[in-house]
Amino acid sequence: MIAALDIQVTKTGKSKLPEIDFNNLPFGKYFTDHMLEVDYADGEWKNVQIKPFQNMSLSPALAAIHYGQSIFEGIKAYKDREGNPFIFRPYDNFRRFNISAERMMMPVVPEDIFIEGMRRLIDIDRDWIPMKSDYSLYIRPFMFASDDVIGVKASDTYKFMILLSPTGPYYSAPMKIYVEEKYTRAARGGFGFAKAAGNYGGSMLATAVAKQQGYDQVLWTDAFEHKYVQEIGTMNVFFVIGNKVLTPDLEAGTILEGVTRDSAIEVLREEGYTVEETPIHIDDVVRAYQAGELKEVFGTGTAATISMIKELKYEDYTMKFDTDTWKVAPTVKRVLTDIREGRRADTKGWMFRI
Repeated sequence: MIAALDIQVTKTGKSKLPEIDFNNLPFGKYFTDHMLEVDYADGEWKNVQIKPFQNMSLSPALAAIHYGQSIFEGIKAYKDREGNPFIFRPYDNFRRFNISAERMMMPVVPEDIFIEGMRRLIDIDRDWIPMKSDYSLYIRPFMFASDDVIGVKASDTYKFMILLSPTGPYYSAPMKIYVEEKYTRAARGGFGFAKAAGNYGGSMLATAVAKQQGYDQVLWTDAFEHKYVQEIGTMNVFFVIGNKVLTPDLEAGTILEGVTRDSAIEVLREEGYTVEETPIHIDDVVRAYQAGELKEVFGTGTAATISMIKELKYEDYTMKFDTDTWKVAPTVKRVLTDIREGRRADTKGWMFRI
C-alpha cells in the first residue's frame, strides 16, 4: 500500500543548502528545500505533492484562523555513523497525530500519506540532516482546516503538510522552572492529550510571566487544586525520588503521551530503574527535596530530548540541584542518543530507515 502512493514531485531549481551554517542552527529557523502538501476535500485525500518550500496564499476567512482546527507533530531524523538517514519512531507519531485529529473533529491521515510522504520528502532533502551529536532534522507534520467560510462547525476541507528543519540542541543548558499555580494548561474532558495548536497558544502568557521572573519555563499543575503536576512547557516531566523514577500518569487526559517519554521509560527500566506512572503532588515533591530524597528532575520531549532541571520554584520555596552529579537523566540521554546515531543496537525497531 505504502509503496504504491502516487506523489507528484517538483524539485527546486536552486538549493538553499550552501547558505546554511550547520554550526549555528537555532530551533525552527531554517527550512529545507522542499515540503509535502496534500488536500482533503469531498471526503477524500488528493493532490499529494512534494514541491519547493514556498509561501501560501490563504483566505482571510480561513476556518483554522477563526476556530482553531489545527494540529501538528514533532519528529526527528538522524544519520548513523555511515551517513544512513533514519527517522525515530515515526509510527508512534502517526498514531498520536490521528488521535489529535479525531479529538479536533478532523479527518484521519492515511498511513501511506503520512509515513511514505515523510520518507520521500526526507529522502529528497537527506543532505540537510546534520551529522553532529545533539543535532537532527526536525520534522513538522501538521494539518489545518481550510474552508474559507466563517461559521462555527468542523471544516469540510483540510490541508496536511510536512516541513523539515535542521536544528541544534533545543535547550543548551540545564533549566530553571517555575511551578505554575494561576494559569491552567489542561483539564479533564479537554484536549490536553492532543497536540493541538491551541494548547500552545494558551501557554504563552504563563511562560512569559515566568521568564520575567528569571525562569525558563513553567511546570503546569492541575486545573482544580493546582497541586498535581502535569507537564513542563512542551515536555513531559520525571522526578528521581529515592530509588524510584516517577512521572505523571496519563489517566486524566491532560498530558501529552510523549514518544520521548515512552522511550525514556523503556530505557530506564532496561537500565534497572523502577519507574512509576502515577499522580504526583507538588507537596510530596517539596517534602522529598527537604528530606534529601529528590535527586533529579528532568524533562523529555522531541525537540528537547532530555533536559535537566537545575532549579524548581514552588510558591516562595526554591529547590536547587547540582546537575553535574546526576546519573539517571544523563544515562537516558546517552542511551537514546547512541540508538539514534547508530552506536547502540536498535533492539526495539525504533529507527525507521529512509
